[in-house]
Amino acid sequence: MALTLKASNGFVSRIRALFKLQRFSHAIVDGGLQPQFHRDMGSDSNSIPEQCQIDMSKWKKLDSRTFGITRSMISSPSWVVLKLLQREGFEAYLVGGCVRDLILNKTPKDFDVITTAKLKQIKKRFRRAQIVGRRFPICRVHVKGSVIEVSSFETVAKHGEEKEKVSFSQMPSGCDESDFNRWRNCMHRDFTINSLFFDPFVNKIYDYANGMKDLRSLKLRTLIPAQLSFKEDCARMLRGLRIAARLGLSFSRETETAIRSLASSVKSLDKSRIMLELNYMLSYGSAKPSLCLLWRFNLLDILLPFHGAYLAQQATEPSAQHSMMFMKLFFNLDKLVTCDRPCDCSLWVGLLAFHMALVNKPQDASVVWTLSSVLYHGKWTEGVKFARKHALAPISFSPEILVECDSKSDEELAERVSELASLVQDCAISSTKTGDLSASMSDYPDYPCSGLVFVQKRMAERVAHIFNVLVNGIESYKEGRESPEIDYYLLGKGDLRETRFVLGKVIMDTMSSGLVQMGTEVLEEKNQLHMSYNEQKPEALEQDCHPILYEVVKHLVVAKEDKKRSLSSFNPELQQERGKKQKLVDIEFDPLEQEIAKEKQKEKNNKHQEIAKKQEMAENEQHQEMAKKHLKMVGKENLQKSAKRQDKVAKNSHLPQQKLARKQNEQHKLEEAVNQKPSRPSLSSLFK
Repeated sequence: MALTLKASNGFVSRIRALFKLQRFSHAIVDGGLQPQFHRDMGSDSNSIPEQCQIDMSKWKKLDSRTFGITRSMISSPSWVVLKLLQREGFEAYLVGGCVRDLILNKTPKDFDVITTAKLKQIKKRFRRAQIVGRRFPICRVHVKGSVIEVSSFETVAKHGEEKEKVSFSQMPSGCDESDFNRWRNCMHRDFTINSLFFDPFVNKIYDYANGMKDLRSLKLRTLIPAQLSFKEDCARMLRGLRIAARLGLSFSRETETAIRSLASSVKSLDKSRIMLELNYMLSYGSAKPSLCLLWRFNLLDILLPFHGAYLAQQATEPSAQHSMMFMKLFFNLDKLVTCDRPCDCSLWVGLLAFHMALVNKPQDASVVWTLSSVLYHGKWTEGVKFARKHALAPISFSPEILVECDSKSDEELAERVSELASLVQDCAISSTKTGDLSASMSDYPDYPCSGLVFVQKRMAERVAHIFNVLVNGIESYKEGRESPEIDYYLLGKGDLRETRFVLGKVIMDTMSSGLVQMGTEVLEEKNQLHMSYNEQKPEALEQDCHPILYEVVKHLVVAKEDKKRSLSSFNPELQQERGKKQKLVDIEFDPLEQEIAKEKQKEKNNKHQEIAKKQEMAENEQHQEMAKKHLKMVGKENLQKSAKRQDKVAKNSHLPQQKLARKQNEQHKLEEAVNQKPSRPSLSSLFK
């Protein structure tokens, strides 16, 4: 079925750009599901088409249960918002990255809701809600300590003073209004894998832009040509790199070319927006691959020029003595934080300042060990004791850690640690001033400073406050800690005490990974970075993944194009028709199929467990009934026995009385017999 629409307002500009860039193949690759725009025949190449046709025949509606998605995987606050909106008569869906992550069995960073209700209607129905944003207004709803971002179908991105809008009066009778509503919103999103809608009430996933195919093949693709998409919103480049780093996605040649050519446009972004995007990159468990991608696409030189210059210099001088301490720091941070357990931005800003301080003034291993150990233990005495045990082993980090390590007294060690902590504070403050940032790069004359500063002064002061305890009165530092476990609630809130503890742990883990016996792995990683840095040929853009990034996410990357399956393999009907061998092959090479198979196996195991529990319960009931009957029988026997015993006791108690009565009777009879005996005659009576 084809839907005929008149192009108006923003759609006109988009379609003009499509023809100008001649990127129609982008929208219809492999018979894709994206809406296909067809231009009317005409001689003028710059003319605007009056009508465009949208192919609706391949719009997909998938069963979410096929991917193992259950309602328990949706956060409780999100359910509260969805149910209330539905109860009020509005349509409500989960949309964007949370749907993508649920399909991949990943923990979503957050849950975004979209509804047919207007923003003012949403705000009235929730006690704590506020409308924010100018270009993309949304309603932020506070529920159970969480914030759910709710957008409206009526809200469309503003480009200048124009609104991109398609009137419902132009919708033909054969098109479902809800489908049209979802498709219209879908076309304004950034990437195809973020354009999926999920209705948990009916277990349906709606795909209008070929998102499932791209998700299956682990490809990051824009809904419209990449050049046009990134010009509309240059923050999409940062968002795309973050998603690719977290999920191990590969880029098309077009996307890579667009990011490289438009990288400098991120300078036009608001500072708070840059801080937000970097925090999403570095605080949620994918910091190292994110930094690798930023550096690969020349964005690190703009956002973090000092560290970009550091990496470039390291890559051009490969050596066994030169290690990537910078990457190791964020690798160890990734081991501690995840999407559902993020840290506050003060932690990664502190790591950046700490590393800058070491590069500017390298330190003995004993000083770094002591600083990190005291931060971790919360006590000067315990920290020094722990550090002295581990500082004896040589560390391969250079230029940050000095090769020679002299033994120091406690007083000298305290002085050096205080000096290092003061340097970290200065580096944190310098990151808020363009002049100070340029001065700190004096050692890198070949690498120009972008002059971009996005760290707020208040944030730098918080980072400086973390190290205050090590600057003054360090020997009397006795904060202590009750448990070695991380309190992720406090860490996410930016609690200084918890941030200080985790910061010390990350540095200690990094120092442990830099021991000399780790030199082989360090050299291998160094060589990989060196090879990537020298990749300047056009064919390098065809590589699916950066070498270092591949090591981090290789379990998600599809190795060969011929092993990719079409989206139809997700169709349950086709899956039933396949043979067992084909299923095994699909599961072996498809991570999504693997997840589905795991979920099915879990369901089978759960069913077996339920059956076993029921059998167990039935057996227990039988045993209980038998036990009751046995108790009854035993009870009756015991009663009979006790009655007999009582009779015997009673009889035994009457025997002495009977004997006594018998004796008395015998004596009485004897006395009677004596009395009845005739008396003997006297002598006098005989002689008379």
